Amino acid sequence: MTVETAYVLVNCKLGSEESILDSLKYLESVKEVQGTFGVYDIIAKIENSDKDKLRETVTWGIRKLENVRSTLTLMGIEGQN
Repeated sequence: MTVETAYVLVNCKLGSEESILDSLKYLESVKEVQGTFGVYDIIAKIENSDKDKLRETVTWGIRKLENVRSTLTLMGIEGQN
């Protein structure tokens, strides 16, 4: 079984980084979260064997969190690792 992996860069409203970091830790497919410096405030690594579940985590889990302004999702190319 292949595990799909995506990295989601999250831009938050100022001052809401900690609460969003805490919320992300409780989403099922989220495996790692880290605060960052730069345009994006948080990076989250998400994994699931089902691509649709991965998409649902981003769309209905991460993007719908209060104070998330925007996201950028990066998925690796199969066979290029």
